Amino acid sequence: MSHVPQRIVCLSAETADWFWRLGAWENVAGVTAFFSQPPDAPPKPRVSGFNSANWNEIEKLNPDLVITFSDVQSQLAAELIRRGFSVLATNQRTLSEIENTLALLSKIVGRECECEKLLNEFRKRLAPVETKKRPRVYFEEWNEPFISGIAWVSELIERAGGEDIFSQLKSKRAAMERVVSSEQVCAADPEIIFASWCGKPVDAAIILARENWQNISAIRKNRIYEIPGENILQPGFRLVHGYEQMKKIITAVD
Repeated sequence: MSHVPQRIVCLSAETADWFWRLGAWENVAGVTAFFSQPPDAPPKPRVSGFNSANWNEIEKLNPDLVITFSDVQSQLAAELIRRGFSVLATNQRTLSEIENTLALLSKIVGRECECEKLLNEFRKRLAPVETKKRPRVYFEEWNEPFISGIAWVSELIERAGGEDIFSQLKSKRAAMERVVSSEQVCAADPEIIFASWCGKPVDAAIILARENWQNISAIRKNRIYEIPGENILQPGFRLVHGYEQMKKIITAVD
């Protein structure tokens, strides 16, 4: 590449994580507060939440590229453009789109060789499993209202040997298009409940106490599991950890 950005601000955690794995951490100038910086990586300034940003801190960093993710950050991207910054806005939703986005980010920092090795590992660790039984799985991305899993989560459930009870919604790209009712969950009778409440801890007691949920198989057998948001809701390499957790639980159901 004729020019590799040297002062990249990452407003989403999966991008910062990917640059670190690629060995391009020196190209990163600032990160979102939602990125858990590795202990062996020199710390970078935290300049944003997920749908908010500290404009003064970003301007101080004088970035040559700012990277955002999803429709939730579209207003941030627009404001950054108005302020004269170069912006890359990604909107990956499927595992295929995630791979393509990671490849694009690698090309931006001139790390194509490192990318190929990491993507091969990504594909290997996300390989589908063969199971005789496919337990019904409900993934709850948010609890007020109930929001079912985004496309890549649904794909991972299926790869891990489960049956996503709301797989028909996986093509819906916006969260509010994936809102489901309590009655729908009860009718589908999931055998496993995974939850990751985007930015806040999951309270299993709240799920257990929901009205009319006592007869759901997952409730009766106490199969409620939290998956850390950084391992399932950030569309990057760390999905391998969320997948491995789900796979272990799903394949253990008799």
